[in-house]
Formats: sequence, C-alpha cells, structure tokens
Amino acid sequence: MDTLFFVASKLIWGLIGPESWFFIGLVLAVFGLLFGRRRLAGWSLGLTLGFALSVAILPVGDMALRPLEERYPIPDLPPEVTGIIVLGGAEDGTWTVQGPQVRFNDAAERFTEGLRLAKLYPEAKLLFTGGMGSIGNIEAIRVPPERTTASVFFLEQGIPPAQLVIESASRNTAENARLSYETMQPRPGETWILVTSAFHMERSVRTFRAAGWTEILPWPVDFRARPFRWGVGWNFAYNLRQLSVAAKEYVGLLAYSLTGR
Repeated sequence: MDTLFFVASKLIWGLIGPESWFFIGLVLAVFGLLFGRRRLAGWSLGLTLGFALSVAILPVGDMALRPLEERYPIPDLPPEVTGIIVLGGAEDGTWTVQGPQVRFNDAAERFTEGLRLAKLYPEAKLLFTGGMGSIGNIEAIRVPPERTTASVFFLEQGIPPAQLVIESASRNTAENARLSYETMQPRPGETWILVTSAFHMERSVRTFRAAGWTEILPWPVDFRARPFRWGVGWNFAYNLRQLSVAAKEYVGLLAYSLTGR
C-alpha cells in the first residue's frame, strides 16, 4: 500500500502541478485549432495567458506559502532534548558517493540547523530520516548509512558516530514518520525536535503525530515567503517556483488527510 501511494502521488502531481497547467492549456489550444474547435482554442489560450500574467506579476506563490510558514513559529530552546529529527529533502543528487563533496539544494538549512541543535544538545540523538524520493525508487532502497549525504556531512562536522542515527529507506513524509518511530521507539515524556522546512511543517507534524510521536517540538527552517506582503512586478520564474512549492504542500495535506496518514 505504501508503494502504491508513493507512485500514485508522484504521477498525480506530475499532472496537476502548476507547471503542467501551461502545457495542458497549450495542448488544448493546438487541439482546438487542428480540429476546428476555435472556441476551445480561444478559451484555452485566454486562460493560459491570464494565468501566466497573474503568476508573472502577482506574488501568488508567496501569498500561498505564507499561511503554511506562519503556522508554527520558531520556539524557545527547551531545557532538555531527547533527540533531534532532521527530515530529508535537502540533498542534491542521488547520494554523495559521486564525489568527496556533499551536495545540498535550497533546503540546506535542514542540515545546518540540525547540526547546530545537535551541538547545543550533545546528549541528544541526531536522527536523519530520508531516502530517495524519486519515481525510480519504487522499491525502498536501503543505502548503507556511511554512504548517505547526511552521514558524510554530520560526521565531517564533528558529530560523534554514537550520536548519529541514519534512516535511509523512507521515500516520503509518511514513511519518514513511521520508520523513524520504529527506529527510535520514543517513550512518553521525551522531547523530540522536528526540523524541516517551514512550509512543510504542518504536514510533517500531522504525520508524525499520527505515527505515534506524541512529544514532538516543531522547529521550522528554510522560510521561503518574502517578509513583505506585496511585491508586484515581473518575476515569472520566482513566482512560479514559489507557487509550485505551495501547491505541492496543499495537495499533500489533502492527500494525507484523505488517507489518514
């Protein structure tokens, strides 16, 4: 069932993502022109152009991201911490077996903040959870812990091997929560900090609590929405990227709610 959900989520998102809307609109317009359906072609072109102009001029992505990022503010440091959970998704590339350098993407703060917290709480376990979340990874691939980006990075930065725990089989947030719970077996009264991107925190907290993590402290990082409310101007690439991130989260929240994850 997990594999079916994983594959379906990737395929459905490929069809309904904002980037796909332009392609679908143009395909419908070409179809209308080729088969004499001028009304279909006109409506498709008009809607596609209107959507493109809206995305290019209005900060639609920031407007959609801001409610997600404001849901959980950065908390005060707790007096004691049992463990720190860092969600995957910041790694760039398959794994760091391709060369001696670790590779991150825009979500690198998941790693850097996880490192900072681990050094503030040296007695706490540092759990990294995340495997390969691409459609090509239909079967869960367990990467040897010493070959993952997380292992290379945290050990190079001075985290003791005894403090670090790597879970490298999960492919999405639901599997992050379930496999992390199975790995660590948290007990009542323990405090576990959850580190992930601010826009992803709402779905992560719901999923981890559904998996059994009752004592979880959200620690958002990687804020994407610009702090000012309006930024009207021509910025198509940026706004589309922001809108795509937000849309994926809202779709994920809906899908996880419907499936009880």
